[in-house]
Amino acid sequence: MCSILHTGATQYQDIQLLDTKPFGKALVIDGKLQSAEIDEFIYHESLVHPALLHHSNPRSIFIMGGGEGSTAREILRHRTVEKVAMCDIDEEVVEFCKSYLVVNTEAFADPRLELIINDARAELQSREDQFDVIIGDLADPIEGGPCYQLYTKSFYESVVKPKLNQKTGIFVTQAGPAGIFSHTEVFSCIYNTLKQVFKYVVPYSAHVPSYADTWGWVMASDSPFDLTAEALDLRMNQRIRGESRYLDGATFSSSSTMSKAVRNTLQNETHVYTDEGARFIYGYNCAYKHG
Repeated sequence: MCSILHTGATQYQDIQLLDTKPFGKALVIDGKLQSAEIDEFIYHESLVHPALLHHSNPRSIFIMGGGEGSTAREILRHRTVEKVAMCDIDEEVVEFCKSYLVVNTEAFADPRLELIINDARAELQSREDQFDVIIGDLADPIEGGPCYQLYTKSFYESVVKPKLNQKTGIFVTQAGPAGIFSHTEVFSCIYNTLKQVFKYVVPYSAHVPSYADTWGWVMASDSPFDLTAEALDLRMNQRIRGESRYLDGATFSSSSTMSKAVRNTLQNETHVYTDEGARFIYGYNCAYKHG
């Protein structure tokens, strides 16, 4: 059972804020759950902290999407961060979230946050600055969907990689459902596409109860990801304000160990997302994920 607290429509999508019994307040866009009050921390800590912790000194961050504000909130907990550019295409979704998601009020007011309303590709191409970490917090790459072009080999090669600072820059993206039956939909293809562009690519996943599935992320760089669980914990203690509820070094080590079935798929995946070679994915799609 749930009740509608607020509802609205933009030129891109319909938005609702629901009060659900099991998961608290939930943000729903175009009828698809984006995040729920009770467990969104699992998604956002997993998206943000591994990349920032593996970087030696992350000061400048770019978020593609992320209009909900939760990704920015987690980034801004890092003491090293000096600038966060958050680029979302839908101003009305951002304003809706600023109004109703009070958990992110402080993040939206932080002077380190630069809020940009634009297409992420166009914004990155037009900027002269580079970033230590670029984060993709977008819809899944469904052919004909709003974000497919932000998952292609050419986009990673010609837009994302040149905007990362030298060899040490890190890119991380949400990568769709990564469960035992759902990981072949987009997760394995995102992983394989990034492998064509970056020297080191790490897939990882976590169960998010409100999604009723395991969710995946993929982190990529031309520098190795070689921190131990103990080293990650030390950096967390030194760098992050407040206590993380989900992620620590041991959790990340566990989350980046895939099951046998998923490992086999990743190892044997041949599909690469290209501008010409879209492959339509039927079934599960949490569209406009956190955008």
